[in-house]
Amino acid sequence: MAEAKTTAKAAPKAAAKKTTTSKSTAYVARLKDLYNTQYAAELQKELGLVNPHQVPRLEKIVVNVGLGRAKDDKKILETASNTIRKITGQEPVDTIAKLSIAGFKLREGNKIGIKVTLRGNRMYEFADRLINIVLPRLRDFHGVKAGAFDKSGNYSIGFVDQSVFPELTFEETTTVHGLQVVFVIKASSVEASRALLTKFGMPFEKKETK
Repeated sequence: MAEAKTTAKAAPKAAAKKTTTSKSTAYVARLKDLYNTQYAAELQKELGLVNPHQVPRLEKIVVNVGLGRAKDDKKILETASNTIRKITGQEPVDTIAKLSIAGFKLREGNKIGIKVTLRGNRMYEFADRLINIVLPRLRDFHGVKAGAFDKSGNYSIGFVDQSVFPELTFEETTTVHGLQVVFVIKASSVEASRALLTKFGMPFEKKETK
């Protein structure tokens, strides 16, 4: 009887320990881990920032396809949706026009494209693949444009077709469409945003020296 009671009391402790171990081994994307353990501290020192909360960080990545005049073409819509689904692992949502523009025959509320917003591990995984696998596959690639930052420090990369993404088969790239990737960065300046992406390995084009 005494032995049975001891075993019963020990069981919850063992279960709790197992749960703790499971939490401690939670998956963290490679680039996210590098940022947390190395890059953030390096950026704070290199940028001369007193407050660690001022260190630039990647908040989200938006991948979108503008359909334009092809918004009613079911084949292009299906292909674009498949592309985004395959390369990001998320289901795309519709992009809706906020304004009416008569010159483009566009009315407020019209569907003008599709997009996904990536955060957390999935965001870092996509950035890692884009920088280290996709960009090197571009033909005659000499680096991404250094001036493609907006005033807030966000960075955009445009692709003329989806065939550079290795997740897609040849059949899935026969109907060609472009797409845009936007890195939304919280930073105090464009220079800080660029420093962050450089840490991630973003291959910016080098200025030619005379």
